[in-house]
Amino acid sequence: MRYGARYWGKPLLMVLAAAFLGLMVMLLWNAVMPAAFVGSRSMDYPHALGLLVLSRILFGGFRGRGGWHQRRHWRRWEAMTPEEREQFKQNTGFGSCNHRGERT
Repeated sequence: MRYGARYWGKPLLMVLAAAFLGLMVMLLWNAVMPAAFVGSRSMDYPHALGLLVLSRILFGGFRGRGGWHQRRHWRRWEAMTPEEREQFKQNTGFGSCNHRGERT
């Protein structure tokens, strides 16, 4: 029973979040755009979802694990001592300018 909840929980949450965000886009558009720009029309729900997907493609992309995960790694890097940074560079080849794939 728990496996089913985990299996369907995340996709269901994603669908509900997309539906809620579409509703928010529609409400914000209808509240702001007709008042701000003369001649603009109200937007219905399917167009709001389309605008949400289009803006995600154009400005956010579908990169998966970006965002705060990268900042977490940066905070970890900043917390390292200079000796730990050097050891990390030696172990991973990070910071090497050799383009042939050879480690220096």
